[in-house]
Amino acid sequence: MRTVIAGGHGQIALRLERLLAARGERPAGIIRRPEQARDLVDAGAEPLLLDLEAATATQLAGLLTGADAVVFAAGAGPGSGAARKNTVDRDAAVLLADAAELAGIRRYLMVSAMAADAAAHHPADKVFETYLRAKGAADDAVRARTGLDWTVLRPGRLTDGPGTGLVRLAPSVDRGAVDRADVAAVLAALLHEPGTAGLTLELVSGNVAVEEAVAAAPGHDG
Repeated sequence: MRTVIAGGHGQIALRLERLLAARGERPAGIIRRPEQARDLVDAGAEPLLLDLEAATATQLAGLLTGADAVVFAAGAGPGSGAARKNTVDRDAAVLLADAAELAGIRRYLMVSAMAADAAAHHPADKVFETYLRAKGAADDAVRARTGLDWTVLRPGRLTDGPGTGLVRLAPSVDRGAVDRADVAAVLAALLHEPGTAGLTLELVSGNVAVEEAVAAAPGHDG
């Protein structure tokens, strides 16, 4: 299975690439800077060089040839301003959807965020408000695509522990944290659970093994 990950040098993406490579799959990651390529190679992934803020859907579709699935794991990052929340967190996600449809790829996994909402209101932090709105708008745009078998994954507050392999995954869960390692593990499992297409799932640490949690996700047809 070949999976192309947008934001291929991100912390979740690198973990996902290692997991996919370890089970004999062919991950590839889209990166902006050539110097990031070595980290992807070390993770077992093919680096694909493209600036998602400048590319066209046709250019991106060319990189997706032969892929079975795409994962949107790109993000402007905590140090970026409001403008890049829109150009990366929103627009690049929509671009990947456009490109996937052009390339004939149906499976699309979106790494979103809890509380993502195109109408989010967070007056105490306008940049964070823009981020939540950008993520929410991206989710809405992808979920409107009838040509995609999409799953939107909304993790809670991200932490950098080693991962426990135990999570809570459902359409709505209480606010909480989750290790990036466990987010990557859930994404890897979702890629092999087509019955989770059409679901928006929230994710935090919990007490259910990742594979079991994904298999039990509401809507999965077994």
